[in-house]
Amino acid sequence: MASAGKAHKVGDHIDTDLIIAGRYLVTSDPAQLAAHLFEDLDPGLRAKIKPGDFVVAGENFGQGSSREHAPLAIVGADVKAIIAKSYARIFYRNAFNNGLPLLECVEASEKIQPGDELRVDITSGKIENLTRGETYQANSIPEFMRNLIAAGGIIEYVKKQIGAR
Repeated sequence: MASAGKAHKVGDHIDTDLIIAGRYLVTSDPAQLAAHLFEDLDPGLRAKIKPGDFVVAGENFGQGSSREHAPLAIVGADVKAIIAKSYARIFYRNAFNNGLPLLECVEASEKIQPGDELRVDITSGKIENLTRGETYQANSIPEFMRNLIAAGGIIEYVKKQIGAR
């Protein structure tokens, strides 16, 4: 399950309000939320993020409110994965529940630069920086979490499980 795209870097301790501002929580439509992704962090960042790209963050990405709107906004922008040093635990679970892959890799977080071309394999955790000719190894994602991603999130996963009976 490898995909390729550009890296967009954000810093440490990016909270859910910086991912999607509270004033946009009147909808849970991923496409509408995506239009305002990272708006209060960097007003020009959303326009740079193209379908299939990656967000690269530092420590504690997704801290703050437990709202599911933050991963939904990222999913709506068709970001293929977040690569970070670490995640806030509630964001981590909300992301997988909404089908958003998260990779933890200190080395990748530190070495990847904005605009670098990446190829990421969610199954193996292998992150290739095609721009710099480097490879990083993220912590592996448990099979159950990969199944959530493949299904498009926990709701779709449960629907498939119920339908399989």
